[in-house]
Amino acid sequence: MGQIGRRADVVRGPEPIRDRVRSRGGTMETMSSRVSRGRGRRLTAVVLAGLGLAAIGPEAAGAQTDPMVLQIIDEADRLMRGESSTGRLRMEIDTENWSRSLEMSVWSLGTDYSLIRVESPRREAGTATLKVENEVWNYLPRADRTIKIPPSMMLGSWMGSHVTNDDLVKESRLVEDYDIVISFEGDRDGEDVWEFTLTPKPEAPVIWGRIEQAIRKRDRMPLWARYYDEDGTLARTMSFADFQVLGGRTVPTRMVIEPGDGEERTVVTYLELDFDVGLDEDFFSLRNMRARQ
Repeated sequence: MGQIGRRADVVRGPEPIRDRVRSRGGTMETMSSRVSRGRGRRLTAVVLAGLGLAAIGPEAAGAQTDPMVLQIIDEADRLMRGESSTGRLRMEIDTENWSRSLEMSVWSLGTDYSLIRVESPRREAGTATLKVENEVWNYLPRADRTIKIPPSMMLGSWMGSHVTNDDLVKESRLVEDYDIVISFEGDRDGEDVWEFTLTPKPEAPVIWGRIEQAIRKRDRMPLWARYYDEDGTLARTMSFADFQVLGGRTVPTRMVIEPGDGEERTVVTYLELDFDVGLDEDFFSLRNMRARQ
């Protein structure tokens, strides 16, 4: 699951370990100093919701943000996730030097729990990632090793893609860490849209200098998001397309993540997606992560 550093905590099968995982708190407290130096490394809250990445919540908004704006963004987020969800997706990764394609199964519960298991290609099958609150573990079936990702590795690439380990944790919540305003409202290429500009609140532990995001009015679907670094340079773009009904609701089934230079990309395509499937916290355990199905 990406490059694993020497500082990673390795848990071998025979050794005693808590199978039910609970956050011990404090694991991510050093991230704010580390992520302030990173660039181009975080997805919007509606991105890869099937991976358990969605993290918008209406409960903690800044005074400068219009409540209507919070409602719009929250509704866009809720379109992409239920109380729980499960699905299958394909991830295609194109870099300057190589390309690869993965198919995986995903499960999520709210914003704090997710499990991702690679199904193909065969050499990667069984590789899994578990997220519980602010902690992330990877399972490597060939070595039969469970590895906890330390703060020093959170900005590393996940499965060689343009998604990072930190994206899985989603330390930043947009409505908590950003002031959000409508920067444009009207027609774009025949579609009536809102465009938002998000600027970090003072002392917010985020790595973006600015985020711009577009949502279409007729169904509050996300269209694109652009991420700028502290110098105002475009660092990453996310675009959404192929809106279809999956699991009884309309969602964008194709998401493209591109670095600012547009030379590489990761494409995520949802193949199946179901919502409110009755998962509970006990499902998201180290034992279940290691299970080979």
